[in-house]
Amino acid sequence: MPRLPLLLTVMTAAPLAAQTPDAAIDARARAIHDRVLTLDTHVDINPRNFQLGAANYATELPGRQQVDIPKMERGGLDAAFLIVYVGQSANLTPEGFAQANAQAMEKFAAIHRLVDTIAPDRAALARTAADVRAINASGKRAILIGIENGFPVGSDVTNVAKFHALGGRYMSLAHNGHSQLSDSNTGERDGVWLHHGLSALGREVIREMNRVGMMIDISHPSKASMMQTLELTTAPIIASHSGVRALCDHSRNLDDEQLRALAKNGGVVQLVAFNSYVKCSAAGTARAEARQAAIADLRREYGVTGVRPQEVTAALEALPEARRNAFLAAQEDIVSRRYPADPAATVADFVDHVDYVVKLIGIDHAGISSDFDGGGGVEGWRTAAETFNVTRELVRRGYTEEQIGKIWSGNLLRVMEAVEKAAGR
Repeated sequence: MPRLPLLLTVMTAAPLAAQTPDAAIDARARAIHDRVLTLDTHVDINPRNFQLGAANYATELPGRQQVDIPKMERGGLDAAFLIVYVGQSANLTPEGFAQANAQAMEKFAAIHRLVDTIAPDRAALARTAADVRAINASGKRAILIGIENGFPVGSDVTNVAKFHALGGRYMSLAHNGHSQLSDSNTGERDGVWLHHGLSALGREVIREMNRVGMMIDISHPSKASMMQTLELTTAPIIASHSGVRALCDHSRNLDDEQLRALAKNGGVVQLVAFNSYVKCSAAGTARAEARQAAIADLRREYGVTGVRPQEVTAALEALPEARRNAFLAAQEDIVSRRYPADPAATVADFVDHVDYVVKLIGIDHAGISSDFDGGGGVEGWRTAAETFNVTRELVRRGYTEEQIGKIWSGNLLRVMEAVEKAAGR
């Protein structure tokens, strides 16, 4: 009998514990997350994950895969731009353009295979902002297509309309490295430029994108290219996955002048949860460069060749065991003791970028992107399954449901609709 009052005390205390501030934030954030339409504007893909039969995007993919349909469903990520990305090469010739175009076509085909054959009951292709909302209302994931790098356009402007017909709804004119259309942000590294902004062909492509109704993405092109784009475009633009330069001084991020110009245009910057664009310092950058150089020296010393991870792994496995162990010990010393990385960026660090944009240019010009499966992710938002944590941080900072809806998708869909209407004119 003496234990009964104690049990009653424990049972009646539980509801009180549920009223803690953190629990209240969680409950409110969960309700908002379930109601707003969440949209990530940049998710890279590997066509191997879009094949019939074996494990594919409709299944829980193993390893470091950050996005698939089950993770989107579990994390409450309602919509995503899957990316037709082609890396930039210096081969600006008909042969180089043909190779780039073939790579782009492979990724277009993979995305269509997902919505048409692999998972038509769980995902559908959205071609308009209205499609996104309708697909979301049906309970399916809305899949959109973004094109990262205009290199596959080649010298044929009619490819813009072809990409649009395949579902492409935004395109950047360059990636890391200058294209035939535009200079890249990477020109800041050495001061070498190809066009000093846009090329004549790039200007034609911008006019054609306006005509067909494709959003112009300025995340990777140079600042000069962006500013020249704003002089030409007849519709709002987007930065599909960029950060704030005032918080992290990286050429991939936008400075205050660019942000104000984007807002004047009516556009939106989709803040990106990419660690090295969210949180950086001069000391951390110097350590990273020194770490990279030291590892390169170590690989040369041991004869470990290759660029891709699987190539490096194969070279290591070919070493005698004692020599391989010595290499790994030296590498661990470089990474952990001599040149340790800064602590990883967190969801809170990421939302600092959202706060900055909202305060500088207003709530109508901020959005969200991950760059998942392309290097993106911060602590707390490492996969699509953790998407709720971003909403929770926005609620914790006092954003209303209406504001969170704008940040997650409303602003981007507004720009998309404006681009559609401009094309109609």
